[in-house]
Amino acid sequence: MSNLFLIVLGAMLVNNFVLSQFLGICPFLGVSKKLSSAVGMSLAVTFVMLMATAVTWPIQHFLLDPNGLGYLQTIVFILIIASLVQLVEILLKRFIPPLHKALGIYLPLITTNCAVLGVTIMNIDNGYSYVESLCNTLGAGLGFLIAMVMFAGVRERLETADIPEGLKGIPSTLIAASLVSLSFLGFQGLFGL
Repeated sequence: MSNLFLIVLGAMLVNNFVLSQFLGICPFLGVSKKLSSAVGMSLAVTFVMLMATAVTWPIQHFLLDPNGLGYLQTIVFILIIASLVQLVEILLKRFIPPLHKALGIYLPLITTNCAVLGVTIMNIDNGYSYVESLCNTLGAGLGFLIAMVMFAGVRERLETADIPEGLKGIPSTLIAASLVSLSFLGFQGLFGL
């Protein structure tokens, strides 16, 4: 049980997909202007990550590997992720239209979010069991949420800050992202992860 907790904590803080491994940067920069859309995107990404892991792990271990089809891993995983994103989009459009509208074009882009594909492949590469894979994915999703919420707060503060003209917009956003990323370096070496 403590091993599972360490896996979750390690994925959240030590190996944060956005701030330490630089996966999922597109939504991190694109959807972090408002806290509400950052939280909504993070929850949608976490849901897709969990569902993708729940489906891809058994497919890898019970279908692809036994039949010598491991080379199809990336293609199969992308198809599964694309299907799950379509499901999330349909559900949000039906039950939470304001969030669907706020996420806009970034919702279908979850399909190409390298953090989602990355977590499913890393679970296989790290040799995690099914439960360990789900815990790692949950930690990755929560880490994504932490990064998005932190950065949304920073970006909201940037809106009211007195920034030199040459640094307004993208330059100040990238500088702020690098500083937020640096804050997670303090977790390196935590628990030997």
